[in-house]
Amino acid sequence: MVRSANGHKLKTISHSYPMPSVIRLNRYVHAPYKGVALTRQNVFKRDNFECQYCGTRRELTLDHVIPSSRGGQHAWNNLVTACKRCNAKKGDFTPDEAQMLLKRKPHKPSYALFLHDNNSPHNEWDDFLEKRI
Repeated sequence: MVRSANGHKLKTISHSYPMPSVIRLNRYVHAPYKGVALTRQNVFKRDNFECQYCGTRRELTLDHVIPSSRGGQHAWNNLVTACKRCNAKKGDFTPDEAQMLLKRKPHKPSYALFLHDNNSPHNEWDDFLEKRI
């Protein structure tokens, strides 16, 4: 099954074909799952590019929920997006100790979340991605 990309064409010498946006395989080819890489940009994307304490979208940085100086790991379930102001206010404390509530508990995201772009005007992938996103 092929879903075309908004009328774009691929041309050969003698034929013209719709440019695929989605290609659905009839047979699954097993490839090892590598997961989503833990990067600064991927943490920001998981957290919708907003501070998990106050909700602002300005001057974003990463915050260790349990500070690394107190044994907190550099892992999906310990990193959140925070603005510089909230990160400085929280300091070397946990959110409970600093009396700062997290909007969402940090988690390792699914790969489907990273395929799905909520701001994209092209929705050709929607029928093929899980609806839980």
